[in-house]
Amino acid sequence: MEYAISHIPGALNVAAKPGVPMSVYVSDVAEIGRLVPDTAVPIVLYCNGPFCGKSKRLGEELLDAGYTNVRRYQLGAPTWRALVGVMQIELDGVRYVRDGDRTAVFVDGRSAAEYRAGSLPGARNIPIAEVVAAKDDGRLPIEDHNTRIIVFGADTQQARAVTAELAKNAFHNVAYFSGTLDDLVAGLGEQSVAAAP
Repeated sequence: MEYAISHIPGALNVAAKPGVPMSVYVSDVAEIGRLVPDTAVPIVLYCNGPFCGKSKRLGEELLDAGYTNVRRYQLGAPTWRALVGVMQIELDGVRYVRDGDRTAVFVDGRSAAEYRAGSLPGARNIPIAEVVAAKDDGRLPIEDHNTRIIVFGADTQQARAVTAELAKNAFHNVAYFSGTLDDLVAGLGEQSVAAAP
C-alpha cells in the first residue's frame, strides 16, 4: 500500500520477504530474481529516507545473493519529493486516499471543456497554465502545502506535467495517476459527473 500511495515514477515494487515482521521489512530477493535474473543489471533501491533502513537491508541481501551492481538512493522518497517533486500513485492508492483522507484534493488537469463534460466528483479543474492562479482563487490549499494532492489528466504526460508544475509551486505532497479518467472512475466505482459551466 505504501508503494501504491506514492512512489518514484517507473519504480518497481516486490512483495515482502516471507515471515519477516513489518518492523524489519525487507523485500523478497527471490521475487527480485524473477524480475531481474541478470545479477549484473544496475539496481537502485530507495525507501523512506536515511533513517528508514529498508533499502539498506535489501541491498545487503542482494549483494549476498550475488548481485554486483546495487546502489541506494539513501535520501529516499521524502527527499525525492522535495527535490524533484514528481511521485506516482496507483489505483489502489487512490482508493485508499479517497476512502481515508478527507483533506485530499483531487485535481483534474484537463481543459475546462473536458472537465465540464465530466470529471471525478469533487475534483478541481486546474490545467497546467492555471496552477499559479489556482493558488489565489481557492482551488489549491494555499494554507497547507502538505495537503495531499492527487492529479489526473487526459493522459500520463498531462497528469505528470501538472504534478511537476504544482511541485514547482511549493506543493510537496503531490502524486499523479497515470491512467485515464475512465480508468479512475471505473476503479473507484464512481460515475463521472458533469461540472457546472
